[in-house]
Parts: sequence; structure tokens; C-alpha cells
Amino acid sequence: MASIQRSGGKWRVQVYAKGVRDSKTFDTRQKAAAWALERDAQLKGIRLPDKLLADAMERYRREVAPDHGGARWELVRLKSLAETSIGRRKLPSLSTTDFAAWRDDRLTKVSPGTVAREMNLMRSVMEVARREWRWLTVNPMQDVRWPKTPKGRARGLSEKEIKTLGVAFGVWNNLRAETATQRVGLAFLFAIETAMRSGEICALRWENVYLSSQYVVLPQTKNGDSREVPLSLRAMEILRVLSKTDGPVFGLDDATRDALWRKTRDRTAHKDVHFHDTRSEAISRLSKKLDILELARVIGHRDLKSLLIYYRASASELAKRLG
Repeated sequence: MASIQRSGGKWRVQVYAKGVRDSKTFDTRQKAAAWALERDAQLKGIRLPDKLLADAMERYRREVAPDHGGARWELVRLKSLAETSIGRRKLPSLSTTDFAAWRDDRLTKVSPGTVAREMNLMRSVMEVARREWRWLTVNPMQDVRWPKTPKGRARGLSEKEIKTLGVAFGVWNNLRAETATQRVGLAFLFAIETAMRSGEICALRWENVYLSSQYVVLPQTKNGDSREVPLSLRAMEILRVLSKTDGPVFGLDDATRDALWRKTRDRTAHKDVHFHDTRSEAISRLSKKLDILELARVIGHRDLKSLLIYYRASASELAKRLG
């Protein structure tokens, strides 16, 4: 365990491990922290590899991120972060102070939500580097304060918005799947029926679709679990107009879906609608048909508290159910 304290204009660090105590004084806290990590490892008989944060990010990109539901965002973000000044720093030299300084600088450029997501990603990289690769003895991000972020967007959709967008994608009066744009429209309508995320819809394959039993299986979801999603009659109709191929059911990847969604949506009066708004709308609709435990199972939520906002029946309505 290391203790770093300011002494006059210097930083004095003490390390105690396996009955041995050592100390040293440095001009900066950063140098003191780097020495503490290295000396602690030496006393414990651990030799830390001479790796950069960028090295850890690259290995994480290869070995860990591809298995995550949000892999596309993680891969892009890791590549970008690895090219920054903090990415070029040696892992043992990084301290809580360094990440706090990075956070404050980043907050001047992007939103707190973006900074929080990037910090979550870097903390995961550091934790895997510590726990599995033994490139660190402690995670320096453990005590970094996260920025305050606004509450997540939870916006439903009006019938007018759904119809206007359905017409714009050419799938409102007649379900068609002849073009990629029409398939994006079908994905939009399908999301409202199932509460599935865009990435889950784009990754859906026919071997995981069970039309006769009226459900689909998602082998890999955002939280790492698999789940079964029941299909409404409308969702079944949508799937039946799609061609059965060896590729994804909707014939789309998430990047193409996003580009065509924005292009078509922006031609309408509803530029404020996000594709992800379908999830809030779908959860709200499902909450009127399923109890909270059933709903949690269908949409893959582990925290039941986050679903309570969808159960807003008045005392009068509840009394009528009681009889």
C-alpha cells in the first residue's frame, strides 16, 4: 500500500509491502505515484510490463470490445482515445490526478454524458489490464470523480410521428422490403412492437427467429446476457415480408441503418425523433400488457426501479382492477 503526501514543495511517498517499508521524495505527485506502483510491484515480486495506455486500448479493441453489444462505438472511441496525449502515457505513470485533469479538459469540448461514457470505457480498459493482463497493480481511475450527467432521454412517440415517418420510409400503407430505406422503416415499426434496440435488430439472424412459436432469441445483448423476445402479430407481419437469407434478417448494419434513418427523417417535420425513442414508446406500450417482472425479462432490464416510471396507473384505475 502506498501513501503520498505533500512535504513542503515536494511529494513524499511511502510504500509498505510484505513487511518491507520504503520511501522516496519527488518533485511531482505524478512521479511519486509512478515510483509507488513500480516499487510496490517489486516488493511483491511482480514485474509490470512497460506498456502505454494506448497498448492496453489496442489489446482491449482486439480481445474484449468485439464481444460487447456496443462494440462499434467502443472500437471507434478506443482508437480515438489511444491517439491522445494520455493514450501515449505509460500505464504505471498514470494517477488519479492525471485522469481528473483529462476529465476537466474534455468537459470543455464535449458534453458530460460523452465524457462519462469515455471514462467508463477507460476504466474498463484499466480494470482488465489490472485484473487479467497484470499490467497494473491498481486501477488509477478507481477514485476519479465522474461528471454529473443529465437524466437519460425517455421520450415517447405520437401516432402522428409514427405515421409520418412510416409514410416517409414507404412502409405505412403497405409493408415492403424492396429497398434498404424501406427495411429501415420496417425496423422502426418492429422496434415499436418489440422494444429491441437498433443494434439488436440489425444483428438479428433467421436462425434465431421462431415464427411458429412467435418469438426471437437475442444471443448477445447490451448487458452481455441472451434473452427471448415475444412477437406481437404486427411484428410477425413485418418479419414475413423480409427475405430469408444467410445474412441479417433486415439486411442492414447499424451504420447503414443510422445513415438512412437520418436522411429520411430529416425530410419530415419530426427531426427531433431519434430511432432509440422507439424503445421508450415500446416499453410504455408493453407496460400496459405485462407486469413489471415480465417486462424486465422481455426488454432485458436488471434494475426494476428504472421501469417504475412506466407504471403510472392512478389509484382509481388500480381500484377497478381489484374489483
